[in-house]
Amino acid sequence: MAAPALDVLGFGNAIVDCLAKVDDDFLAKQALNKGSMALIDEARAASLYEAMGQVTVISGGSAANTIIGAAGLGCKTGFVGKLKADSLGNQFAHDIRAAKVVFETPFAVDGPASALCLVLVTPDGQRTMNTFLGASGNLTEADVDPELVQSAAITYLEGYLWDPPAAKQAFLKAAQIAEEAGRKVALTLSDTFCVDRYRPEFMALIQDGVVQILFANESELHALYQTSDFNTAIAALRQEKVLGIVTRSEKGSVVVSQNDVLAVPAFPVEEVVDTTGAGDLFAAGFLSGLSKGLDHTACARLGALAAAEVIQHIGARPQTDLAYLARQNGFEF
Repeated sequence: MAAPALDVLGFGNAIVDCLAKVDDDFLAKQALNKGSMALIDEARAASLYEAMGQVTVISGGSAANTIIGAAGLGCKTGFVGKLKADSLGNQFAHDIRAAKVVFETPFAVDGPASALCLVLVTPDGQRTMNTFLGASGNLTEADVDPELVQSAAITYLEGYLWDPPAAKQAFLKAAQIAEEAGRKVALTLSDTFCVDRYRPEFMALIQDGVVQILFANESELHALYQTSDFNTAIAALRQEKVLGIVTRSEKGSVVVSQNDVLAVPAFPVEEVVDTTGAGDLFAAGFLSGLSKGLDHTACARLGALAAAEVIQHIGARPQTDLAYLARQNGFEF
């Protein structure tokens, strides 16, 4: 088997984030469920954007955030996601290529505008997301380049891709190509409500061996195993033939395999400003550690460090040189 040209290849919704600071009253007035991610149509996106006030615009998307974080940690990365050739689409493409990420997905020539996510950040740092999938939902099997997938040691897939039917098929095609090439497939569950919508299908992906690495936060894990007891959920995850990584905010993370359960603390932060992208950057650090041959505890520490950087400012993309930050904290690359 040829050595992989890429460490991590991400498949996800190509989305531009529009962030605004709001209070809890704003969420109540807009009938928004705090801390959730809701899919909205273009008209709702326009009306909510109008109500948000001052907005910060930053390229985002869960898997794309992870891939850019991994690139910042010195990994060779690529991304696959669908855009329209409009202002937001051009901004996203520019930003991800500027981060030295391989991005070759052709623009959609017709259909809806590029996707955007309206991110409402409350004073406690919690984010409530409203996403217009737009062109990102038009990712299809034709956008999956077999040679690109075969070239990646790990193909990383976001659970949000399970919403658009065509994107789901692209997801499955990429996973099959990776498996046939002897590569690994990682899945992030993305959101509790996403798990609620597709729990049986996600369980099948895990239990049928389609994915070998699973990322989830604590609430997603509870939804996956339909229990409110953390230890029960961890015990159930340990029975699966996957490497499971569960993030627990300030409680750190737990790395679960059939052989072991490792608890790893979070990195301390001075102030939590915006939790948008915390899980994405944790995954970036963990996958980077795997690509560099670190043990699971060190991978989780690197993930915690990347997550700590991103929650101390607005936006889901790092504002610090992550590789430098890692070296400052004892990681040798």
